[in-house]
Amino acid sequence: MRRPLALDVNDLDLGRRGFAPASPQAQPALDAAVRSFATGYNAALTQEPDELAFTRLDPGLRGFAFEGAAMSTALLDLLAGTRGRRLHALHNGAGQHYPHLIHVGVGWAYARMRLRPWTGIRSGHRLLRWLAWDGWGFHQAFFRPVPVFSGRVERAAQGPVLPIRDQGVGRALWFYAGAEPDRIAGTIAGFPPNRRADLWAGIGLAASYTGAQSADVLDRLLETSTDYHEHLAQGSAFAAKAHDLSGGVTPQVAAAVRALTGAEPQTAAGWTDEALHAVPDGRVTSHDYEGWRARIRHAWTLHTGGVTR
Repeated sequence: MRRPLALDVNDLDLGRRGFAPASPQAQPALDAAVRSFATGYNAALTQEPDELAFTRLDPGLRGFAFEGAAMSTALLDLLAGTRGRRLHALHNGAGQHYPHLIHVGVGWAYARMRLRPWTGIRSGHRLLRWLAWDGWGFHQAFFRPVPVFSGRVERAAQGPVLPIRDQGVGRALWFYAGAEPDRIAGTIAGFPPNRRADLWAGIGLAASYTGAQSADVLDRLLETSTDYHEHLAQGSAFAAKAHDLSGGVTPQVAAAVRALTGAEPQTAAGWTDEALHAVPDGRVTSHDYEGWRARIRHAWTLHTGGVTR
């Protein structure tokens, strides 16, 4: 069962998929992220979850590997009907410091299987499990960029999960547009106004998590995002928290977080923790997830007065 699931890294090659070329500085970082995802995906097909470590990868790339590992692990659980046994082992073992990436990777698996998260799997953090829809959106935009970036939405993702899915689409747009601000802004401008904020949140997340662009390009990104700085900052805070938790805050990541939030990475990461305090006990809905994001945006506003520069 596992061999047919193996992923050819060439199938993810950004150039072969028709994505816009990035600058000589940014392209290596984007390519490394894609290769690391494939490394993690294929490793989880041949190794037990507790054997995965990815120590040969730079710390800043290991999250992509665990994202890929979560996708293939979830696929194995779904196909074998194990109700998330392998995923639970990954989440609570080798991947315990990468919960955001693991939940996103699960979304890739569900998109590939054309199933709604979390069908057939009993696992996941009660709030972060909503990130599976973010992963769903990234998967759809990565493999079907033309319809997705033209505004089409899968039937399963319509309704209250659409903002979460669109954040994932925004993350994919960072790669699709070659991390180039004008291309990004032009694509987002083609979407209905009520969907643009979530796309910009995804851009902020990807720009900060990859750390692919220079300070001057990030300045242009802020200029082109006009009224969406708080959403860029929210996505950047997500990235700061994910990297802070795993110890992967590289100088490039730190610079990106500072540029997009006006705060140090640990401060921005702290906003996501503080915003958790208001999440109710028990079952967490997509509305609660959106409230979490809104409180992060509010924390940014209090910190900066609503001005990044």
